[in-house]
Parts: sequence; structure tokens; C-alpha cells
Amino acid sequence: MSCKIDYEAPADLLAGRVIVVTGAGDGIGQCAALSYARHGATVILLGRTIAKLEATYDLIEAEGLAQPAIFPLNLEGASLKDYHDMAETLDKEFGRLDGILHNAGLLGRITPFEQYNPELWEQVMQVNVNGPLWMTQALLPLLQASDDASVIFTSSSVGRKGRAFWGAYAVSKFAVEGFSEVLAEEVEHLGTLRINTLNPGATRTSMRKGAYPGEDPMTLRTPEDIMPTYLWLMGPDSRGHNGERFNAQPA
Repeated sequence: MSCKIDYEAPADLLAGRVIVVTGAGDGIGQCAALSYARHGATVILLGRTIAKLEATYDLIEAEGLAQPAIFPLNLEGASLKDYHDMAETLDKEFGRLDGILHNAGLLGRITPFEQYNPELWEQVMQVNVNGPLWMTQALLPLLQASDDASVIFTSSSVGRKGRAFWGAYAVSKFAVEGFSEVLAEEVEHLGTLRINTLNPGATRTSMRKGAYPGEDPMTLRTPEDIMPTYLWLMGPDSRGHNGERFNAQPA
């Protein structure tokens, strides 16, 4: 569970690569999309709010980087057909996929399990677990068409050690950790596809503010501060690392 906070990515780290970033409309997702584009990638911006995706698109365009693509999709309501339609569209446009950052997530509520709303539980599981899993399944052929592809699942400290009151969010992250290990072993023989999890840690985002409303955000690292690990895991320097857990900040 190492951290690459001091990693210095070469300017052309992701040159020519096609990368999907989910939850690309704000926070860590927006920052990662911009960072990947700055290092040469063509980024596919996925999220549920078109206006937010357009804002990220405009940031990338303003810097004269590789033209991104917008792919609106609400993971909460997405069907298997939606994911297969997505795969078909990306296949026609790009022919392969070199990476996915599964960043989109839903916090749910921090509350005792005995008071947890079942409908909210299902929503969290749909966005945090089912969506990323079925999307990955649909996109696997495109990932396998790449010479060097990386899939990053966003985890959390509460998905590695259970913590009271974190309910569906913690359970969803435990599920993601387990699935990543399963899939990593299944693709190990390919040698061209790696599956890892990344815990961003305490970062200045709206989700963090919702979880810790009394916390001073100025004491936290910004999304920009934690990008070195996101770049390292998506780029070729992380080859050989598969089925592992990483942290974007020192423990």
C-alpha cells in the first residue's frame, strides 16, 4: 500500500492514450481528467451532469490539449445495455481503451446500520459497486486491445478496515477491493492489463465535507496535491503492479 506522492510524471507520460474518467465533472475526477490530458491523453469524461462535464471539457480545451469526449451516464440508473452501448461507441471512435479511472461515488449517510435506509443502501451499491463492475466487464475487450492498460478503482480507508456508522459506503469499498483482486488474477496472464485500487485519503472535496462537516478543509490536501499517484498508476511506470492497494497520501 505504497504512495507515490513524490512521483514526477514526464510530460508525455500518457501520450496517445485513451482514458475514461468517471465522475469527471468536479473534485478529484475533474482534476484527474485535466491532469491526464496535460500528460497527453485523450480523456473520455463520464458523469451524470452534462453542465459539469462541459466545464471540465472547457478547462481541457482552454489549454489546447487533446480534444476530450463527453459521455453522459448516470450510474444509478444505468442498465447493462447502456454499458454495452458505451463499449460499442468507444470501439467505433477509438478502437481500444488504455485506462479507466473509476472515480464516481456516492457517500450515502453516516449513521448506525439499524437506522440505514434500504433504498439509499441500494443506491450506494449501484453507483459504487454494480456500475463500475458491469462497465468494466463491457469494456474489457477494448482494454485487452491495448498494449498497456490500467484500471484504477477508487477505494477508501473504510473499505480496508471497517468503521462504525459508515454503512453502505464502507461495504461498497470492501466489495471493490475484493472484486479488484478477483479480476486482477483473471487478467494476470495477459501481461498488458493491470487492476489496482487507490485510496485518495483525506482530500478537500465536497464528499469529504459531507462526511466531516466540522473539519477545516484548509488542513486537507487538494485534489491537485494527490495527482502524482493517479498519474503513476495510469502510466507505464506502474507496469508489473497488479491486484495491489495504493494510497495517494502518506499513511
